[in-house]
Amino acid sequence: MNWLTRFLTSSIGQKTVMSLSGLFLITFLLVHLIGNLQLLLPDEGRAFNEYAEFMTNNPVIKTTSYLLYASFLLHAIQGFALWWQNRQARGTEGYAVKRTRAVKTNSFASRYMAALGTIILVFLVLHLYQFWLQTKLGLLESVTYDDLEVGNLYLPIYEVFHNPLFVIFYIFSMIVVGLHLWHGFQSAFQTLGLNHKKYTPLIKGMGAVYSIVVPLGFAAIPVYIFLFT
Repeated sequence: MNWLTRFLTSSIGQKTVMSLSGLFLITFLLVHLIGNLQLLLPDEGRAFNEYAEFMTNNPVIKTTSYLLYASFLLHAIQGFALWWQNRQARGTEGYAVKRTRAVKTNSFASRYMAALGTIILVFLVLHLYQFWLQTKLGLLESVTYDDLEVGNLYLPIYEVFHNPLFVIFYIFSMIVVGLHLWHGFQSAFQTLGLNHKKYTPLIKGMGAVYSIVVPLGFAAIPVYIFLFT
């Protein structure tokens, strides 16, 4: 197990963990968006509440959720560790010169991944506190559909998305998520060695589309609810 410990604590190991956990979270975001789009259906939240009930009680989904929590935690810890190592490495003058040259070619997202990640972490904590925690603690009001009693998660979401300050904060957070994804999508494949002159342009293109479409889809939900419901 010593080799595994050495690998996981090395720079390459940390970047590999960051990449794998990041790709898992990228996949989760798409699934999460598909589920959340049911909030836009004109059924007073029925489809979304039934979906939330299924996701909460299905044993396979519940098991996967623990992997999701671990991925969030690993991604955040490894991101902070890499940021701290890079920060410490900037102490030498030679590194500073190299970094000055590199900054000219790096994107805004790559230079400020740590800051963007911190904003996303704050958003996630607030998001989980407002919605996930209420579900786990059984604080939701109940609603019945065809003799099936489920928690009405749609109601607190509906109320929060009619708060203009939260809608603005949500949109801002999705912009930050998009910037984080823009760099992270391609970087994850590159770290894992899954890059080639034939395929890298395709990966870049997919990453660009994903980092725009998915955050835009999330941002459209509170805007629609705020303006039209």
